[in-house]
Amino acid sequence: MCKLRAARGQTSPMTASFDHRRQPKVSFAAAARILAEQDPVIAGLLAQTGPPRLSRPLESHLATLVRAIVYQQLAGAAAAAIHGRLIAALGGDVQPEALLALSDETLRTVGLSRAKVASLRDLAAKVLDGTVVLSPRGLARESDQEIIVRLSTVRGIGTWTAEMFLLFQLRRLDVWPVGDLGVRRGYGLAWQVPTPTPRELEPLGDPYRPYRSVLAWYCWRAAELYAQAAASALTR
Repeated sequence: MCKLRAARGQTSPMTASFDHRRQPKVSFAAAARILAEQDPVIAGLLAQTGPPRLSRPLESHLATLVRAIVYQQLAGAAAAAIHGRLIAALGGDVQPEALLALSDETLRTVGLSRAKVASLRDLAAKVLDGTVVLSPRGLARESDQEIIVRLSTVRGIGTWTAEMFLLFQLRRLDVWPVGDLGVRRGYGLAWQVPTPTPRELEPLGDPYRPYRSVLAWYCWRAAELYAQAAASALTR
């Protein structure tokens, strides 16, 4: 497989800054075909695995962020049990007012750590005061970076969580999570280069703007295909 054009110092017409608000809507499958026409590695992955498959979001934006906080640093079964008890305590409807109304004792009883209780309270408060915007209209007006900055003000939500929210919940096309180890490993395997550091990986995504989310998805798939990594919820 060939090396990425950016690694050879070549430029691409897709390196211009991407503003989702000024671009026509393109599906992930269409974006994959566009990239495949320009890069044989993507073309090979597309032929081998098909277009990107992203599960349809089934939860509200707030519920998705609540789930992300609950699941942090926990095994799947334990996280699912705690999350289920939390949703039951909320009566099945995740709203910021309801989260704030639950006592610390109730939140601790469902299995949440003190740190996660603080994170959930901080998230709910910042949704209510407008620091974190989750309305569809408000989000549509914000760039990817603006959303990352806002979400990162919440205790317990970092850049990676914000990027996953952008990619899988909002379906933004130009998310490039360079801190994700699976993306870095998959990139190295697919383009036959040493696994890049986050700093090294950042500019290597430039030739794929404004469709770096598609590039990230194929990096995850490459890690599964070439290193027998366990199938990930990110690619199913």
